[in-house]
Amino acid sequence: MRILFITSNRIGDCVLSTGLLAHLLEAHPGASVTIACGPAPAPLFRAVPGLDRVIVMDKGPGKAHWRKLWLETAFHLWDLVVDLRASAFAWIVPARRRLTYRPTTASVHRVLQLAAVVGRAGTPPAPRLWLDEAACAEAIRRIPSGRPVLAVGPTANWPGKQWPAERFAELIARLTNEKGILPQARVAVFGSSSDRVAAEPVLTTVPSERRIDLIGGVDLPGVAACLGRCTFYAGNDSGLMHMAAAMGIPTLGLFGPSNDAHFAPWGEKADFVRGGRSFHEYIAAPGYDYRTATSLMDDLPVDRVVEAATALWKRTAA
Repeated sequence: MRILFITSNRIGDCVLSTGLLAHLLEAHPGASVTIACGPAPAPLFRAVPGLDRVIVMDKGPGKAHWRKLWLETAFHLWDLVVDLRASAFAWIVPARRRLTYRPTTASVHRVLQLAAVVGRAGTPPAPRLWLDEAACAEAIRRIPSGRPVLAVGPTANWPGKQWPAERFAELIARLTNEKGILPQARVAVFGSSSDRVAAEPVLTTVPSERRIDLIGGVDLPGVAACLGRCTFYAGNDSGLMHMAAAMGIPTLGLFGPSNDAHFAPWGEKADFVRGGRSFHEYIAAPGYDYRTATSLMDDLPVDRVVEAATALWKRTAA
């Protein structure tokens, strides 16, 4: 059984598609899978069972990435081609069976939309991540056992989705004080190397003896393994948020000008919180511009996030 699985350029969307991938691999034991995705999420798939290879779709002029993919896949007969990018690509490569995703504007979570591709919308397979020995060893080195760890993700792929840094600092202080859910916990601050400037104001407020700096320097599988060793995650709507939820730790997503109906963290231990405005109120506001260089989440108070984190902790710790 040879499967070609075409998924997203974005880390978060790729994570949400892993439940569907896991379902296909379980339905076809021993299958060989080739995965096509963007360069950023590609490392996430290196430990997938039955992996033949990952084809990196690095965007080029004139849709060169699609031409490259065709050249690398058109001379094989695939038993199954799965296209989650809503393209016509599945129909121009030889395949015995094809499954394609069609996006919708309805208020249906992306996991449910993807599950519908294989008729599993009623019982959607949850996202999951596969780890190898190298990732697990990196996590053990970075996050020793023995004390609880609060993980935070203070950045996002554009500034409007980032809760203000000073509020993250206050949230950390309140969740880890003697009355918080994780008294005197260590604090792991996650982000990519390019997030260093945005995350630094949060990182530096954590006492050095409790600080774990995970801004860059760890590849995605290592990040996933590190998240799996943490006790609780709070962060903006981002790929990191979806990775934390997929690793099964209590995950609280902070939402503003992004659609929680489609992209809330998925799982029994996951929840989200937003301020006084809905997603649609954000994007309909006069002068709204997602290209803003500043946070649009000033209507989400720290008190509300602390309350949501406490409620999630009590529910998942029971």
